[in-house]
Amino acid sequence: MVESEKGYISSKPRYIVVEGPIGVGKSSLARKLADYFEADLFMEKAEENPFLSRFYSGVANMSLPTQLHFLMQRAEQLEGLDDKMSQDPTKMVVADFLFEKDGLFAAANLDADELDIYNKVKSKLDIDQPVPDLVIYLQADEDTLTSRINLRNNPFETSITHDYLQKLNGKYAELFHYYDKSPLLIINASSIDFVNNQKDFELLLSAITPIKKGKHFFSPSKIHI
Repeated sequence: MVESEKGYISSKPRYIVVEGPIGVGKSSLARKLADYFEADLFMEKAEENPFLSRFYSGVANMSLPTQLHFLMQRAEQLEGLDDKMSQDPTKMVVADFLFEKDGLFAAANLDADELDIYNKVKSKLDIDQPVPDLVIYLQADEDTLTSRINLRNNPFETSITHDYLQKLNGKYAELFHYYDKSPLLIINASSIDFVNNQKDFELLLSAITPIKKGKHFFSPSKIHI
């Protein structure tokens, strides 16, 4: 990408990541962006984690295997993506996860001894991953997240608590406070419907094209730069 004197990055994004806590709508927005840009959609595969439902149900000793499975799965997915994008420089990808989220969930879910094991395993991995051209971080309060989780009615999510969502919101805020690898667009998604409200979606498109370096905040009524 080429940066202009005004801080714009002139090329169309090749790799957009949509992130945020459980229930915020990141997968739905990723799908809509992929459709709009005619891009490949790259989704995490939580349903393939054999430990996840037991972890959410409170079964003892499920935190570490759940997190290690996600670590290995995400590392494998991202290495495959890096190879695919290297082979085809015209390919555009929209993803619904950032690798950094793995450490976020590890910090939220593991005790000190488990986290030590997790970090030792992670340090042994040599992961080649593309750097996003843009990260979109969706925020929402815990009541909104709970309502959206209930609406989508995934069986393994029914036991997620308000306190757990509050913890995740705090971890996400901390992660993106310091994140500087890519341009970052922060959106309070509590009262925004990008999937069903075309005006909201069009305003979002105006905020991400062209991409601007640094950290920015978006709302349908006003874009702060």
